[in-house]
Amino acid sequence: MAAQVRFRDVTLGYDRHPAVHHLNGEVASGALLAVIGPNGAGKSTLFRGLAGILKPLAGSIELGGLDNRDIAYLPQSVDIDRSFPISVFDMVGTGLWRSTGFFGGMGRGAREKITRALAAVGLNGFENRSIGTLSGGQMQRMLFARVLLQDARLIVLDEPFNAIDAKTSADLLALVQRWHGEGRTVLAALHDMDLVRDHFPETLLLARGPVAWGATSGVLTAENLAEARRMCEAFDDGAAACAVDAVASRAA
Repeated sequence: MAAQVRFRDVTLGYDRHPAVHHLNGEVASGALLAVIGPNGAGKSTLFRGLAGILKPLAGSIELGGLDNRDIAYLPQSVDIDRSFPISVFDMVGTGLWRSTGFFGGMGRGAREKITRALAAVGLNGFENRSIGTLSGGQMQRMLFARVLLQDARLIVLDEPFNAIDAKTSADLLALVQRWHGEGRTVLAALHDMDLVRDHFPETLLLARGPVAWGATSGVLTAENLAEARRMCEAFDDGAAACAVDAVASRAA
């Protein structure tokens, strides 16, 4: 299949301090790819680069003719300012900015789309709640509803199942599988190796640089996970931030 994303010797970082080094590879159109690695391995940095929030320090990211408006980016929930005075309905409605514009009006059709998206993630009756009142699982459901409205060809999910209950994880995973079935390209940063093995056919193991990339069964090995930790510690001089999560250290 044609490539949706091409990484050409990409280096990404902050204030000229690299966090992802020399990444080369392609993500096929319609792929379902897990991105895993130790804490501090550069997964969020990579996703910010994909979303156009962060420009490469070197190399390039090619998006197969897409522009930033064709990408739906779900950040980690900790990156959302929950003190901002906005309702669940209006927050989900920001997913329509691509079609309405930043200052576009919210007509009847748009309001119906938002209502349907909230229903699809099980948030009926939450329309007028402030986002600051939501639980972690409810917050993730809301963010998924916003992604639904974006109707994007490339979907980038940063830790979408972190710190939420099993029912919410199952419901949101069903949406990920639906997007994959529709031929959209989906990348997700994950920590749960069992979830990756069961539901993601391809995996990129990242540790500031690429460790392994390919079929999930061949990537998630004890040797590769140990190499990821070694590489990350080498970059960070043994910093604790590069410790592999306990669940991630279990190999197939």
